[in-house]
Amino acid sequence: MATSRLPPATLTLKQFIRRQQVLLYRRIFQTIQQVPNDSDRKYLKDWAREEFKRIQEDTIRMMITQGNMQLKELEKTLALAKS
Repeated sequence: MATSRLPPATLTLKQFIRRQQVLLYRRIFQTIQQVPNDSDRKYLKDWAREEFKRIQEDTIRMMITQGNMQLKELEKTLALAKS
């Protein structure tokens, strides 16, 4: 089993991206709190939540598509290697 050469405190890329998302999400909502009109503030909060949800769903779909393409390439390579 391979061990990592990174210090334990080092974030993985996935952890780093997640942390950046959380920080951005918080900053957006902190900024929205400064909007004086209640209905505008509610609209912006709903919009921000929906955008983050949509982006996550799009990212998952893209990753599945990319994974399927890579799997097909691997299957082709293995088939060629056997022939």
